[in-house]
Amino acid sequence: MKVACVGGGPASLYFSILMKLRDPSHDITVYERNPAGATYGWGVTYWGGLLDKLRAGDPESARAISEESVRWSDGVAHIRGATTVHPGDQGHGIGRRRLLQILGVRAASLGVRLEYRNGIAGRSDLPDTDLVVAGDGVNSVLRRDHVDHFGTRITHGRNKYIWLGTTKVFDSFTFAFVETAHGWIWCYGYGFSDGHSTCVIECSPETWTGLGLDRTSESDGLALLERLFAEPLDGHPLIGRSTSDGAAQWLNFRTLTNRTWHRDNLVLIGDAAHTTHYSIGAGTTLALEDAITLARTLHEHARLDDALTAYGRERRAEILSLQSAARYSAQWYENLPRYVDLPPAQMFALLGQRHSPLLPHVPPRLYYRLDQAAGSLESLRAFKRWLGPKLARTMHARHS
Repeated sequence: MKVACVGGGPASLYFSILMKLRDPSHDITVYERNPAGATYGWGVTYWGGLLDKLRAGDPESARAISEESVRWSDGVAHIRGATTVHPGDQGHGIGRRRLLQILGVRAASLGVRLEYRNGIAGRSDLPDTDLVVAGDGVNSVLRRDHVDHFGTRITHGRNKYIWLGTTKVFDSFTFAFVETAHGWIWCYGYGFSDGHSTCVIECSPETWTGLGLDRTSESDGLALLERLFAEPLDGHPLIGRSTSDGAAQWLNFRTLTNRTWHRDNLVLIGDAAHTTHYSIGAGTTLALEDAITLARTLHEHARLDDALTAYGRERRAEILSLQSAARYSAQWYENLPRYVDLPPAQMFALLGQRHSPLLPHVPPRLYYRLDQAAGSLESLRAFKRWLGPKLARTMHARHS
């Protein structure tokens, strides 16, 4: 099979690795518009279950990814001078650049051609191939040409956020909430190497404009944010993305869905197919799982259309619960005033429950008491297990 992968992200690279391992005769080229080593973002997160899947697919790249990752098991939250620690499942962080290096080297060693600085503006830029994999992100040019067929839908989140780095190495997944004269602003921080962490900062649009972050340069904005988050940063600097005009890269998160994931021999993968809010840390995991499923269905089905249909159907079903969790997580932060005046221990407990479809429909203090009681009463746990998915399905239908 001759394959063209557009976009050199984790999904395209890992898919090409798996295809070559199944059949070295596959002719695969990955086209990436940026130079080798150039990437957005800082570190990415994943959980232990992904490593098991990567080991099953390619033990060599899985071992390298595991060795280059940092780990944590606790969540730490700071607000109004109070600090709460929540034990949790073990999480992993790795620099996005390092992840791409590992996967790129492995793909090249198996015979995959990597063409950097080669931006693909449409199908006409590609040679004739048996399969085109659109891994070119949320702004996919290949998907854009057929939005009606794919049923593409993009919704914009209300809050503003910026993706930053810092030399402060967080040894736990860290949340910090800071009250200003213009409202609340908060950060999520997690380590991804021995010397750096990711720090995502978010606030409402009213707080963003009230603080003047809509009109300051990146350097002035970073100085302000460093003062606001001086305690969790321990005096360490924040690091932005260098831009030619010096503007700060504040964004509104875009949630993208598609009704179908393929058209003829063109198939969507990773952020070109779907996005989930960054607050659940699932983007990289979902992209790699897409690659695993696509490589498998291509192996299992003799006809290309059957393979691509099976891939899309399976993955759309598998990500429904995470899409729901991401939507509720984003809404929790967009409605922070509903929770922020609770006692810190209660607020942090509901922070951990932010994926729940029940939480938006129950007064926060009552939900906290019910959740505490459910920990000891099986009947209440059973009721939550029954009602939660029922509400989630209803809300999903409204958003579809």
